[in-house]
Amino acid sequence: MPLFEYRGFSAKGKPVSGVMEADGGADLKAKLLKDGIYLTRFSETGPNATRSEAKARAGGLLSREIDIKRALERIRQQDVAVMTRQFATLLRAGVPMSEALTALSEQQERPKLKVVITAVREKVREGSALADAMAEHPAVFSELYVNMVRVGEASGTLDIVLERLADFLDSAVRLRSKVTSAMVYPVLMLCVAVFIVSLMMVFVIPRITELFADMGTDLPLLTRILIFVSNTFRHTWFVAIPLIYFGVRQFRKYIRTEKGREWWDGVKLRAPIFGPVVRMVAVARFSRTLSTLLSSGVAVLSALDIVRAIVNNVILGKAIEEAKIAVREGDSLAGPLERSGQFPPMMTHMIAIGEKTGQLEGMLKNVADAYDQEVETRVSTMTAVLEPVMIVGMGVMVAFLVFAILQPMLKMNEVITGQ
Repeated sequence: MPLFEYRGFSAKGKPVSGVMEADGGADLKAKLLKDGIYLTRFSETGPNATRSEAKARAGGLLSREIDIKRALERIRQQDVAVMTRQFATLLRAGVPMSEALTALSEQQERPKLKVVITAVREKVREGSALADAMAEHPAVFSELYVNMVRVGEASGTLDIVLERLADFLDSAVRLRSKVTSAMVYPVLMLCVAVFIVSLMMVFVIPRITELFADMGTDLPLLTRILIFVSNTFRHTWFVAIPLIYFGVRQFRKYIRTEKGREWWDGVKLRAPIFGPVVRMVAVARFSRTLSTLLSSGVAVLSALDIVRAIVNNVILGKAIEEAKIAVREGDSLAGPLERSGQFPPMMTHMIAIGEKTGQLEGMLKNVADAYDQEVETRVSTMTAVLEPVMIVGMGVMVAFLVFAILQPMLKMNEVITGQ
């Protein structure tokens, strides 16, 4: 049965809005009238909906319109984290699950997330488990999220599990925002530099070239190089752009294959500057996720299956799979991770201590905190180094352009003065 988002007025004339399941516009109108609500506007919605379907007014007319804002809207991880924490608070206060979901839906400002929460609530009212209802929306609730909710339902500690999930999502959002904000300035500088140089190559250099052509003398090497680059750029851009586009498409297609994905993940881990950061991010994600799952009561083997997908790296995923097989055969977790050579010694050492002392969850959390801090420090250092390097690079580029233009002008001035 489709979901409809509606707007209308109550019997007292107050504006109301919400989401309801119905067979169609007529059925929705009838259901709302039973609740004393006069329908003025409604639109079919849902996880796969891409356009509004109806606007009902006094005459009962139906029209269609494109909802661009909703089509472009996406559900952010931060929104899910806030919703999860509110859900945990409501359950801890003794609010029944169905009523808690209703409260979350009514106060949710993001239309798409509101629709998802309403759909989950309806499934729960029909007798479905909360985890099963959430599993129908994988774009919002990840496999990790669903499995932890399932464990919380089975153990009767759903509010505690949701609180841990909210902490996990908040930490992931903080790390991502720090990395993104640190890279904004260097990327912006690079884009500006490319834009300015492109304008000069297309509009400025050709005019100067015409001036130099009238001189009838040999041009300096830098000037000849500049003219060659400008002519090449102007006469081949319409071929270069499609070639670049085609090359990028083929590259992305290749890295989606099993062989290509493994090669690309290996390249990212072995990269001179960014490789260690990529590895640290994956290790921090692995440690925090495994800690959260184990502390929520998920079995080690099941937790390793979930974590293998979370690290988002084939090389590390194979190492985790080998560790899972070794654990199933009675080995410790630290041993196979250390033998793989893909995880830092400090991490495997702390895991070994945690296994011996029975405090594995706490040790994994400490590892995650340590590597999150290390990632933040390294990214800040890289950004601090990258800024002056880019400034020097732009200075060299500007100096090249200035000398390439000024040298023939000085030479022309000497010729004129000599005459």
